[in-house]
Amino acid sequence: MSHTLPMLPLPNIEQWETRAVLKRTAEAHRYLAELKGLAASIPNEAILINTLSLQEAKDSSAVENIVTTHDALYKADLFEDTLIQPATKEVQDYAIALKQAFATVRRTKLIRLSDILTVQQHLEHNHAGLRCLPGTELKNTHTGEVVYTPPQHADDIAVLMDNLVNYINDDSLCDADPLVKMALIHHQFESIHPFYDGNGRTGRILNILYLVIKDLLNLPILYLSRYIIHHRADYYAQLQNVRQSDHWEPWLLYMLDGIIDTAQNTISLITQIKVLMDDVKQRMRTQLPKIYRQDLLNNLFYHPYTKIDFLVQDLGVTRITATKYLEQLVENGFLEKQKVGRGNYYINQPLCTLLMAHS
Repeated sequence: MSHTLPMLPLPNIEQWETRAVLKRTAEAHRYLAELKGLAASIPNEAILINTLSLQEAKDSSAVENIVTTHDALYKADLFEDTLIQPATKEVQDYAIALKQAFATVRRTKLIRLSDILTVQQHLEHNHAGLRCLPGTELKNTHTGEVVYTPPQHADDIAVLMDNLVNYINDDSLCDADPLVKMALIHHQFESIHPFYDGNGRTGRILNILYLVIKDLLNLPILYLSRYIIHHRADYYAQLQNVRQSDHWEPWLLYMLDGIIDTAQNTISLITQIKVLMDDVKQRMRTQLPKIYRQDLLNNLFYHPYTKIDFLVQDLGVTRITATKYLEQLVENGFLEKQKVGRGNYYINQPLCTLLMAHS
């Protein structure tokens, strides 16, 4: 089904900011503000960026049927010289693309076309850029039926992407609530379908980057992929519903519900991480006062699976000292020791259990 995409901003956006939509945006903003404040209370922001970006990378890739496990992901981080499964490597690439894009837009407070292209390059390991050849169609995976034909001509794609980037960065073009705008931006990006591959994952990274440039979050920690996996049929149905009938309200409500649900889940997860960190901190101070230090605690939560090299690198200690720390942490029940080949790695099992429960 072919569809001529409108340019943004949409005319009469007020008609889609219905009473129901505005009530839902107010609720979503409340939870986002709570999440932003809670994240600021974690002593080292890198802990959340690392653990939650891996969580999102896993879930976002799963939307595209690229499936791996937490165990495979954490082991891949430990052992760079071992054979990594292709799905695990793709998830790692997603986490890297996300963190690098966040670092850029946090600094510039803009999302440029070059930033979007860079994300896609990291995901797909190519420089194909925007689509320039016709023939792309979106099909029902079960029936093979073509459900949507995105813009085919390179000039149209380039114009639509320039228009989208202007809309993202220029608030004078539309005074809609930024969460409504995020939903519009996501729909427009997925409907332009600007790349041969990686559109879904790039679009989901774009969501979090937009929340960051609008100061709704300081860290990239709200990820809709888990919600989309759990409500996948609705996601594709509402995307298509807008294309077919121009009926925006159900799509906006879907995205706002996703923000609310995801923010609540992430607030719960970060609260539990914080409680666990405080508990480990108090127990380490009591049981292991000679080795307790904040950067050692941070290391155990930055790396759900850690190893001697990570302590040497992060704490600036010798291998002998790092080994002594880890062995004492195992003896006192803080870590579980696992052997692989001639080396060892150490698992923060309570943290891993928490992360798996929220995936």
